[in-house]
Order: sequence, then C-alpha cells, then structure tokens
Amino acid sequence: MAVKKYVYSFEESYGLGKEILGGKGAGLAEMSHIGVPVPEGFTITTDACTLYYESGKKLPDFLINQIFENIKGIEKKSGKKFGGDKNPLLVSVRSGARVSMPGMMDTILNLGMNDVVCAAIAKETGNERFALDNYRRFILMFTNIAKGHPRDVMDKMLNTLKEENGYKLDTEVTVEQLRNLVTRYKEYYRNTFGEDFPADPKVQLLEAVAAVFRSWDNERANVYRMMNNIPYSWGTAVNVQTMVFGNKGETSGTGVAFSRDPGTGENVLSAEYLPNAQGEDVVAGIRTPLHIDELDRRMPEVYKQFVGIVELLEKHYRDMQDMEFTVEDGKLYFLQTRNGKRTPAAALKIACDLVDEGLINEKEAVLRIDPFSFDKLLLPDFDKDDLAKLKPIAVGLAAGPGASTGKLAFSAEEAERRHNAGEKVILVRSETSPEDIVGMVAAQGILTTRGGMTSHAAVVARGMGKCCVCGCSEAVIDEEKRTLTVGSKVYTDKDVLSLDGSTGRIYEGAIRTVDPDLTSGYFGRLMGWVDKYRVLGVRTNADTPRDARQAKEFGAEGIGLCRTEHMFFAKDRIFSMRKMILADKAEDREKALAEIEPMQQADFESLYETMLPFNVTVRLLDPPLHEFLPQEESFIVELADALGISVEKIKDRIEGLHEVNPMMGHRGCRLAVTYPEIAKMQTSAIIKAALNVSKKTGTMVRPEIMVPLVLEAKELKYIKDIICETADKLIADSGLDMQYEVGTMIEIPRACLLADEIAKEAEFFSFGTNDLTQMAFGFSRDDAGVFLPDYYKAKILEEDPFKTLDERGVGKLVETAVKLGRSTNPNLHIGVCGETGGDAKSIEFYHNAGLDYVSCSPFRVPVARLAAAQANIKKPR
Repeated sequence: MAVKKYVYSFEESYGLGKEILGGKGAGLAEMSHIGVPVPEGFTITTDACTLYYESGKKLPDFLINQIFENIKGIEKKSGKKFGGDKNPLLVSVRSGARVSMPGMMDTILNLGMNDVVCAAIAKETGNERFALDNYRRFILMFTNIAKGHPRDVMDKMLNTLKEENGYKLDTEVTVEQLRNLVTRYKEYYRNTFGEDFPADPKVQLLEAVAAVFRSWDNERANVYRMMNNIPYSWGTAVNVQTMVFGNKGETSGTGVAFSRDPGTGENVLSAEYLPNAQGEDVVAGIRTPLHIDELDRRMPEVYKQFVGIVELLEKHYRDMQDMEFTVEDGKLYFLQTRNGKRTPAAALKIACDLVDEGLINEKEAVLRIDPFSFDKLLLPDFDKDDLAKLKPIAVGLAAGPGASTGKLAFSAEEAERRHNAGEKVILVRSETSPEDIVGMVAAQGILTTRGGMTSHAAVVARGMGKCCVCGCSEAVIDEEKRTLTVGSKVYTDKDVLSLDGSTGRIYEGAIRTVDPDLTSGYFGRLMGWVDKYRVLGVRTNADTPRDARQAKEFGAEGIGLCRTEHMFFAKDRIFSMRKMILADKAEDREKALAEIEPMQQADFESLYETMLPFNVTVRLLDPPLHEFLPQEESFIVELADALGISVEKIKDRIEGLHEVNPMMGHRGCRLAVTYPEIAKMQTSAIIKAALNVSKKTGTMVRPEIMVPLVLEAKELKYIKDIICETADKLIADSGLDMQYEVGTMIEIPRACLLADEIAKEAEFFSFGTNDLTQMAFGFSRDDAGVFLPDYYKAKILEEDPFKTLDERGVGKLVETAVKLGRSTNPNLHIGVCGETGGDAKSIEFYHNAGLDYVSCSPFRVPVARLAAAQANIKKPR
C-alpha cells in the first residue's frame, strides 16, 4: 500500500490550499507558480503535524524519508550539498499555520551550519565574517527553539562584548570576536545539555521540524488560538527553504512590505528595508529599518522589480498583501506573502476601494471583513502611542468592549454617588449581581476578580457597550478595607486604573482615549451591502430606552429579549417588590404588585415607542426571588423598619427562599405557576403599554410575551391561559384590534426533545443558549471559569461553550427543536437571545439551522448583521 504523501515541493504543491499547506506554504506555492522569484523549498503538511502528535511527538520513519527525498530535490536544482564542504546548502525552517498567527510560533534560520560548512562558506564568499555571523545566529536560534532554552544568556554574551568595546551595532563585531563567540556559544550548549552541539545537518533538521510542530502547542500559540477562535485540530505546516542572505554586504538586505497602509487602508506602499541584515533583525528590532525609498536609492533596478511584484501579488490575490523579501548580492527574492493584518477601519476602506477598482464584488467585500474585530469600530479606544509606553499590571478576561479610565469604587452605591458628583469611576467587585446594576450603569468600566465571559458582569456590560474585565484572578479585593491588591501593590478609591476591554489588560493611571471615526462613509456603505445579502433578522437584548435607541441606531430590527427583572431593582420599585415577596397572602402580593404595575407599564411604553415599527419581546420574571431581597444586615434592618415587621421575619423569609442550586430551582415559569398574580400584573403592564402607544402613535404595536424556562407543554398552556385571559379582556375593553403573541424560551434540554408538543401552545421559540448550554453540559457558567482553562489545556474543549455555540452537543438540541417545533407548527418563528446570538461563528450555525433571527447586545448588532450576511453568502437559503 502506498504511503500517504506528507511533503511537497513548492512546484508540486500548487493548488493544494491552506488547509494542507498552511498559509505560508500555500503562498510560496502560488508565488512559484506565477513566476515570483522564491528560494527553492518544500512544505511538510498540516497533516504531518497531526501525525507527529498522534505518534507521541515523534517523526515516523516514512515521514523522515519524505523530508530527505525533498532535500535531495533542492540539492539537485541548486547544485548545493546539504552539509557539504563545497557549495554547502543552508535552509530555513519556518512554521506556517492555516491562518496568520504572527510571532506565535517558531523559525530557525541558517540550518545546516557546522564547522566544516562555516569554513566552506567563508572560503567561497571570501567573507569569513559573514559565515561566522550566520553560525552564531544559528547556534542561538537552535538552542532557543529546538531545545527550548531561553536565549538571554547567549544574548548577554553578545551585548556584553559590544558594551566592552563600545559597539552599537552587531556589524561592528570583528571576525576574531565572532570566532570566539561561536566557541563560547558551543561551550555553553555543551555545559547546559551535557552533549556537543549537533554537527550533523540531518539531525539539526529533524530536531528543528519537531520543534516547529511543538510550537503549535506552546503557551502563546494556545492563547492566541483561544482569542481568535482558531481550532487546535488545524495544526501547522513546516516550510523548509533554501537560505538567501540579506547580510552578505551592502548590496544585500531584507525587508517587510504591505501593499497598502495597514493602519488607514490608503492605497500607498508601506514598506521598510534594512541593508546588510537578516529577516530576524527587522522583526526583533535590533536595528531601525529604513524607508523603502532607501532601496530605490541604493539599487533602483531591484526597487523597480520589487514594486512590480508587489502590484502583481495584490492583483493576483485581490487583497492587500503582507510580504517578506530579501536581496542577496543584488538579486531579489520573496520569502512570504499573505493577506495582511489590518485595523478594522482599514479593512472597511480596503474592501470598498477594491470594489471600486473592480478587483472584487460586493459579496466578496462583505466576506473580507473580520466579524471578530468589527465591533471595535464602534467604541473609544486607548491612544496607541500612549499604550505602547505602558505595561499592564494584570490581565483578566476581555469581557466588555472599549476602553475606560477612572478611580476605584467598591460598591454599586458608591459608584452611583460618585458618578452623580461628577467623578469617573471603575466599579470593582469580586463579582456582580443584579443589585449592582445602578453602579454598573454609573461606572466607566467594570472589573471583577471572579466570573467568566457569560457572568452577570460580562453579559450586562456587553449589553450596555460598557468596558469590562472579568475573572482577574491576579487581583484581590478586600471589601472591608476597600482595597484592590495586585502583587505587592495596594490600590484604594483614590487610585486611577485603566481597563482595556478588548484585551483584558489593566493599567495603572489614566490613558488618553480616542473616539472611532464612523463618518468616512465606508461603514455605512459596507453595511448597506451587508443588509442586501442577509436573510437572518437581527434584534437586540435591551431593557432600557437608552439601550434600545443605541441598538436601533446600529440597525437592530426589534427587541428579542427584554429582561423585566432589571426594572425591579430601581430605587422607586425595589421596596414594593420586596413587600410582594414578603407577603403571606395573595391579596397582599397583589397590592404590592399594583404599586409596581404602572412603573412597569411606563417602562414598556418607552421601549415600544423607541423601537417602532419593530416588535418587542418581553420575558416574564425569570430570576429566583431571593435575588431581590437584601443580604447585608444594615439593609435588612432598614427594610424591617420600613415594613413595620421584625428583622427575624425577614431573615426567616430569606432563609426560606434559600436554594441549594437556585439557577435550577424556583425561577422562570415556575414562579408564575406558584404566584400567578406576577404573570397577571406583567401581562397587564405589557398590554396596557402596547395599547397606549398604539393609540398615541397610530402604529399598531404587536407585543410578544415570552415565558422563560418551560419544560413541558402543559406548563406553558397553564401560564398562557393566565396571559390570554388578562390580555384578551384588556384588548376587548380598549376597542382596538391589537394582536399579540405568546411564546417561550427554549433553554432546557427536555424542552428541545418535546418541542413538537410545546410548539402547539407557542407562536414563537427563542433559544436561551446561556441556560441551555449549562444544563446540557452540567456545569454552571459562573463556576466553569475555574476549570475550563484546564479543559482547553488538555484539549478536551477548544472553545468556551458559553461564548461560541457547542455545535456537536447543544447545536444538535437546537436543530432537533427547530425540526420538531415546525413539524407541528409550520408558522412558528424562531430566534435566539443568548450570548451566542452575537457570536459570528454561532450565527453561521443559526443561519444554516433555519432560525428567523438572532438577538444580541446593542454593540454586537453590527457584528451580527455582518455575520448573518456572510453566512448567507456562503450558503444562501
């Protein structure tokens, strides 16, 4: 049986694609095919990376044979000999993942060097300094990357040598000093590892290939993958390529180029060039590069060829290119091309310009925009120049977008008080609860030491478009002393911190922010194409007119989730709510609810007016009642005095409401079954508000009333009957022909499996993926942050299932519910209102599953619109 091919020369690999060759390998194959000067080489595929890990981190013999067959191919084409004492072949060994992961994985240059090869190169080039400089670079890189040993000791040897001799540049080091440095490097290697530095180029190559495969699993690569939703299973390819030398002399050099400005998107060449240097010198910042005009001044013919190839590559790929190049003795080589990383603002301009230039169409322009960074366009950000000078004091989870600066406030009340006094504050809590909502609204940003990406703080902050850093375990809060400790530094309410919600980094002191520029017209133009090509509706999760207004400005087509519980925490109604909870009789509960109803009605009227002509879905009360009662002694005493009852009675009631697992306890529709008067009051407020706004505006409102946490059709029917009896009477008395809908959240696995029965009683479904995920996985979303990192590290899970839908498990429940629900109710409209409703990858799944809309926080609305359009372009329905 033929052995599978894992290694391809650049010439034979054309057309295999990034999935097999990685981005760098695919680019090299493509450039070779269209005639761009590329050094000879070959690619070891991403499948070989998988094979390496499956083989217990070893290279199988048949893979080794394929590697050396391709080395022979390079020798034959180049006339050079790997490890030879005449015309020796040196190679580079570089990683190349399917998508660009700049700086995350490893590269080794000048491989194949040993004492014999070094002498041969010195003799043939007449430049011993050049040969020795490459030798010492190789020993350093091999020790650091292949052996995983820090490079600081070897770097210090060179730096000390330069300091002692007053040298500023590496190029000032003499031949004799380089010879001694190579000897010292090899001695250090021998003392560190108990063996001589490997002289056999074949041993060097195999160790280097294994090292690049290992780098796919290094810490920085794992972090980058998690941040950018790159699956671990993709693996990396390895590219082995003939070395070309930019450090041979003044007619040699190296550089990096972008075919357009990656910061602004302007159609101008953005490139830097470093004469007499290797590529690592540019990346490492060892020397300051020169503007590309310097290449034109030194070698005009090479410059002319360079500009021509840049233009060729951009037209060929029909996108802005990021390229690496080297000039060796006046001859130009391209070492890499890839679609260049760019700022979100630059991405908009480049996409629109490429359409105008006829290189791409509107659909392609929509697909070019990265939805994972798109929301950054909408928020203020720290000034990049100021940020570059600072080092973060701690890092948490990047839970809420934007940037914020303020003094520390240690309670919601303090944050609100100081905000009202004109102060900018950061609310600092171990974790937040619904009672903290006033402080969260007042604060510039929120910092918690516990909780994950879907914790209360994270969800609410994203809904507000509020900067939030969650789960910062490096920080310790002492609520009594009102201090925040990071390492040995203690911060108080007098201290200022800055939070970067897009990275999770925390900085000491104030940092200047800059507002996004959405006035250029590119944003509006692209969003016009987005709405032209999407079929999935996009609503928002909003509880206040402010959030609703913001979402509507961002293009939301209604409210898919209005959480009514946040309305109860306002100061003018929390007392009545607590009075209702503490009441012993139904009539006393009804009296307390009657005090709340006009306030709720006013809230709903504001939301309806703001969102006209779109629909608003109101969820009935969901959290367990204990969340509305005070926990601190002083507040309990205050409530007892106000109600004229004993502290003991309140404490007994709080104890009576205590549950072992409240998130799976007496909450959601179960409250309406036990206390139907709550559902009656809320229905009354919803319908009266809709009737009033319909009369006032002349536009008929169509309320959607959503029952949470349903697990059984009979349960939904019981509550639906209460809703309909209340609503029908109010509508009949009004004389208006107003329609309304009753639906349910699907957030319990049992409901998914019985969706055909439940759909007979529902006019719509909305998946609450936060609860559905935690019930399907069997772990709490607020506690999972403790152990999920271990699951990522062990490769058990690759993504946070609360952030990106678990398609294999929870996704099957969603598909089952959609299929079953529409089998008995073909007119059932279906949406999603959990956190995954704003996640681009999840939105593609929801589009393919046949949902009608997604609902997300206001600042995720443009992202959801973009992701919905991309999903339909990829797979129209």
